[in-house]
Amino acid sequence: MVLKEGDEVPDITFESLEGEVNLKEASRGTAVFYFYPKDHTPGCTREAKSFKQAMPEFEKLGVKVYGISKDSLKAHKSFSEKHSLNFPLLSDSQGKAIEAFGVRNEKSKAGSAKRVTFIVNDGKITHVFNKVKPDNHASEVLEIVKKLLADSH
Repeated sequence: MVLKEGDEVPDITFESLEGEVNLKEASRGTAVFYFYPKDHTPGCTREAKSFKQAMPEFEKLGVKVYGISKDSLKAHKSFSEKHSLNFPLLSDSQGKAIEAFGVRNEKSKAGSAKRVTFIVNDGKITHVFNKVKPDNHASEVLEIVKKLLADSH
């Protein structure tokens, strides 16, 4: 079952190209965790590029963005370099977060992630996007983040 608003962020640590990232620690303040199926595929590339374009806005708001898939760090490195991504990609090669967040694609033999995005704030999930369309997804997330931050001030 997919985690929902109000649920705690699981305490899971990943490898990224920038070093280890713990989701619980990363969710202090506001962060976006977007799960996606696979590096170097058309939909995932469009989604990553939409976050890349929106990153200056997220950074102004002090919001971190993390892309999460089962791909290896090697695959993440080539994907990130090819598209000059400006946010970390986390390797969930064991599928621990995919299972913990309930986003496993049941149709995938490899157990890849469904395309689901979570906005988290101070260790709790505040918003879940279950029906993600890769194009312009980041701007949709950004609007919700802006509302969330405006409501909390």
